[in-house]
Amino acid sequence: MMRDAPAAALPPQAITTDVLAEKYLKPGEDNVEALFTRVARALASVESEASRALWQERFHANLRAGAIGAGRIMSAAGTDLQATLINCFVQPVGDCIQGTDDGGYPGIYEALREAAETMRRGGGVGYDFSRIRPRGAGVSSTASIASGPCSYIDVFDHSCATVESAGARRGAQMGVLRIDHPDVPEFITAKRTPGRWSNFNVSIAVTDAFMQCLASGGNWELAHRAKPGQALLAAGAHQRADGWWVYRTLPARELWDMVMRSAYDFAEPGILFPDTINRDNNLRYCEDIAATNPCGEQPLPPYGCCDLGPVILPRFVRHPFGVGGTAAFDFDAFATVVAVQVRALDNVLDLTFWPLAQQRAQAMDKRRIGVGFTGLGDALVMLGLRYDEAPGRDMAQAIARRMRDAAYEASVELAREKGAFPAFDAQRYLEKGTFASRLDARLQDAIREHGIRNSHLLSIAPTGTVSLAFADNASNGIEPAFSWTYTRKKRESDGSTSQYEVQDHAWRVYGALGGDTAQLPRAFVSALEMDAAAHIAMMKTVQPFVDTAISKTVNVPADCPFDDFKDMYAQAWRAQLKGLATYRPNSIVGSVLQASPTPVAAVAPAATIDPMREVIASRPKGALSAVADKIEYWTHEGRQHLYLVVSFLPLPDGRERAIEFFMPVGQSGESQQWITSSMRLLSLAARGGFLDRALADMRKVAWDRGPVRLGTYRKADGPLVPMWHDSEVAAMAFAIQNIIATRNGEAAAPPPGTDEEVAAHRAMAGSKCPECGAHAMIRKDGCDWCTSCGHVGSCG
Repeated sequence: MMRDAPAAALPPQAITTDVLAEKYLKPGEDNVEALFTRVARALASVESEASRALWQERFHANLRAGAIGAGRIMSAAGTDLQATLINCFVQPVGDCIQGTDDGGYPGIYEALREAAETMRRGGGVGYDFSRIRPRGAGVSSTASIASGPCSYIDVFDHSCATVESAGARRGAQMGVLRIDHPDVPEFITAKRTPGRWSNFNVSIAVTDAFMQCLASGGNWELAHRAKPGQALLAAGAHQRADGWWVYRTLPARELWDMVMRSAYDFAEPGILFPDTINRDNNLRYCEDIAATNPCGEQPLPPYGCCDLGPVILPRFVRHPFGVGGTAAFDFDAFATVVAVQVRALDNVLDLTFWPLAQQRAQAMDKRRIGVGFTGLGDALVMLGLRYDEAPGRDMAQAIARRMRDAAYEASVELAREKGAFPAFDAQRYLEKGTFASRLDARLQDAIREHGIRNSHLLSIAPTGTVSLAFADNASNGIEPAFSWTYTRKKRESDGSTSQYEVQDHAWRVYGALGGDTAQLPRAFVSALEMDAAAHIAMMKTVQPFVDTAISKTVNVPADCPFDDFKDMYAQAWRAQLKGLATYRPNSIVGSVLQASPTPVAAVAPAATIDPMREVIASRPKGALSAVADKIEYWTHEGRQHLYLVVSFLPLPDGRERAIEFFMPVGQSGESQQWITSSMRLLSLAARGGFLDRALADMRKVAWDRGPVRLGTYRKADGPLVPMWHDSEVAAMAFAIQNIIATRNGEAAAPPPGTDEEVAAHRAMAGSKCPECGAHAMIRKDGCDWCTSCGHVGSCG
């Protein structure tokens, strides 16, 4: 029998305590209430002096009720950091090197400087690279030939890595190219090269014209305003009646299959539908949108920003699972919280530090914000509704509609108090086809009479570590839960290892109320237990009530037929979605269903040679399973840390041989060069079969700066004591020996270090992790998630 126990009485999970401390608490803060006080005080500081105390109290109560800010707000608001509270931006890129192009867009290297400054202050960046002239186009000013946008994306990618090495929070990036750009085939396949564009998500902007051409079986022109060079003209490039130059013509089906095959095998590129985005845009009269932020939930004009704050939906479920009464969603309480959230996010625009003057000007002119929600999947479970069935979608639609109405009503009231956004034009804002034109008549009348404070108000983003820290691991954003439990392994400061289970919030509530978690009700349906059509159906249901967009990943099984996979994107276009991202687990990008990638074939050893020591002439082709470890040690200068990555080759006898070592760039200051060179030499030693000897020699290296503390060992009489080494070199060798020993199940004293969060004990293959460098990033609940170190990517 389930007992009536309030969900709010649940004790905090270890994951919540850990992430809160690691990501959000500042010096002097030891609990979430102290954090809420800091954020609320900061948000209220832009109010009139007479009302600050009142609004600080209201903002604090709203945070406690579940209306939280995105990660940058919760981390930096109320601190002395000159970091932006805005999670991400879209930055323009023009078709020239310096200055501005003929459309007023900044040249490539000016755009690069602006992006670097933005990322240095903590913001992610999205770009449309379509203005850059194609490879092979003429450059009259220098009598040369253009290298194309993909070559410049390489430069932006390297710049992001450099900014990361300078100590700033890693800036996620989104690169967009139009489906009619002549270099789109190169763009589609670029990330198949290992390591290329590792700091980018990429998306293709697919126009209505292309989708119509595809449906009719026609040919598609790849064209640009820039004149082709002589070689391309000689090969048939020609000018159209509209003045654009056609570089190449090919069947639309051929190009689409290229895009789809890449998405099917590599999970990228994503797809954006710019015509749908611009038709729906409240400000289509004064801006054109060509790109989105890195996670796709915010289509933005040049210099536009993401000022986001989700509301935790499970907080508004009354009598969850029907205990003590009929399970119900408290719409009135939800609407009240949404209204206060609008004011809080509007205040962020006046409070934040702006990396660029253009970003501030754009924000002040339009005052875009993004109230959203998180925990939809868990809220439906607690209401006894399945995510993949009509009643669940009906509830999601009712929640989204109420959020829309409450937000727009609050913004109208705010306009009456503080004024409408400067670019507001009532007639054009409400003209047929815009999102605002679909509001109820009473709201449209209120907007005409009083104006509205914010041009856009709604956005459903992935919530990453925000959900872990503030929502008790509720399902992420609009997503269903990914899994109900998983294991987190943590290395403690004394060198010991602890392990605990991370539990989904709804699963915890069900258990706390006396439910049998071994026999879950049918409402407990996870992301991988439903078909792709159910994911798309939820997006189709909710998108009409969101004035920007939704970040959601459609998970499909590994055996999904390619033709069915392609059809999902046609369904998304017909459903008027603004974009689509998919994830299909496979041996290329890694699988959420297996603990390790498909093994790379090992070199067959001669019968008389130990396969651990056989000479390997060159690095084996294909992906290698890897371990990334954060090595934390102490020198005369105090606590130090860096990441080391070790790749392993599986052997026929079940062992794994370490054959490649590297340290991701930009970590350890003056030590970086010697560690990087040492890793390369160790990789040669490993393939040469004498790794053990090389590591033993490194353990003997001494220096004149005193000993280094790393790891522990147990004395004969029982106590565990710190281990000291004669140099950093010796300490690194010890750390690598432990990594190898642990990998093969041998006894080793684990070094003190960081948390390691994995679904099993081995990393899954995937893209490069920006935190630890391991190629172990998979797509989980709409976020990039490292299965080696537990890092949550750009959405965090």
